[in-house]
Amino acid sequence: MKAFCRIISRGIFTITMLMTAAAPAITQPNTKDTLLAGLMGRHLDQFGQVLAATNDLNVQIIYTQINRTRKGKIKFTDHYFNVDNEKYFYPASTVKFPVAVLALQKLNELNVPGLNMHSTMITGEAGDRQTEVCNDPTAPDGRPTIAHYIKKILLVSDNDAFNRLYEFLGQEYISNTLHGMGYTDVQIIHRLEISLSEEENRHTNPVSFFDSSGKLLYHKPAGKSRLPYAERNTRMGKGFMRGGQLVNGPFDFSKKNRLFLPSLHSMLKSIMFPEWVEKEKLFNLTAEDYVFLRRYMSMLPQESKWPKYDTAEAWDTYVKFLYYGAEKGMHEPHIRIFNKVGDAYGFLIDAAYFTDLKNNTEFILSAVIHCNSDGIYNDNRYDYDSVGFPFMKNLGRLIADYELKRSRKVKPPLRSFLFNYAD
Repeated sequence: MKAFCRIISRGIFTITMLMTAAAPAITQPNTKDTLLAGLMGRHLDQFGQVLAATNDLNVQIIYTQINRTRKGKIKFTDHYFNVDNEKYFYPASTVKFPVAVLALQKLNELNVPGLNMHSTMITGEAGDRQTEVCNDPTAPDGRPTIAHYIKKILLVSDNDAFNRLYEFLGQEYISNTLHGMGYTDVQIIHRLEISLSEEENRHTNPVSFFDSSGKLLYHKPAGKSRLPYAERNTRMGKGFMRGGQLVNGPFDFSKKNRLFLPSLHSMLKSIMFPEWVEKEKLFNLTAEDYVFLRRYMSMLPQESKWPKYDTAEAWDTYVKFLYYGAEKGMHEPHIRIFNKVGDAYGFLIDAAYFTDLKNNTEFILSAVIHCNSDGIYNDNRYDYDSVGFPFMKNLGRLIADYELKRSRKVKPPLRSFLFNYAD
């Protein structure tokens, strides 16, 4: 096994259906649903700005009510507000969610004896500005692994961790697999945080996995994607910063990642309720995989010992936009949120499954809002604090309060979503 070679710093209508193992395909929303608009309309002090500028802010919301029958079946009722796949939003870090899930699926498909999410993962380099990783000081034993990368993605939305899983999977596997599952809108075609060309993002690093004795279990050679990109003309805003200079003209998102809100919402639902989604939307995961994902989706940064996060950088309500917004106070211990967020270019996104262990309520809520009133991208002058985070916080609490008052015949058995977070 290669010695340690580089240290990475830590860095609007209603669908009601009784779900069975083979659920029908997702129905597209229409404009007849008024539930979410009505709920927000009762609180104009919180949502008046959003309702007055819904299209300018590109607000999109999906809210799923969950009702259970005495025979153990689940009934989902989906409500939509302004959901429109013609309105592009940059998905930011939400693309990390399907990539994390697919990394576990890929291991299961490889079916190599001894290879699992805890195997040592060594990332090499093959030019094209690639970087190698041979150890991870944030792990208890210093070993980079699929499991530890996913943990960092779900706990604090770590960019480098995503890039390593992107390099393991490659564009073609990600795209072909998700498209085969019916998520034909998804395009995950570049790494995050680091600026690489389209050609450089097509190239992926060699990756090797070893067991605890240093025996090679599996090697993926360096690769190049020949994935044909969907033709897009996605230009937004009136200007953008490049090299410290303002460029007048729309910013081109045509070669940026894409993940529509219904697809993200559906993926989350499939991880939380795999028994009740249509077969084609089911990832190839083990029972251990589901437990692992749910545990770290709901774990708080300060519950983690490896990595150990500074409270100033990753407080307990960090990356829990819906319900907490940008709050840095204490979390409510009876509320557990299983989610994945994203924020970049003025877009805020969150997809979350909520459980209230004290009041026995549960629901799924996904939302996006665009906070870029000056229409300039890359200037780091976005309206997150004044518009985005307050909206996310208020929306999560609005639905949580509505769920407390909503009648349900059967209380949800939430024990399966209780975890030991001792790390």
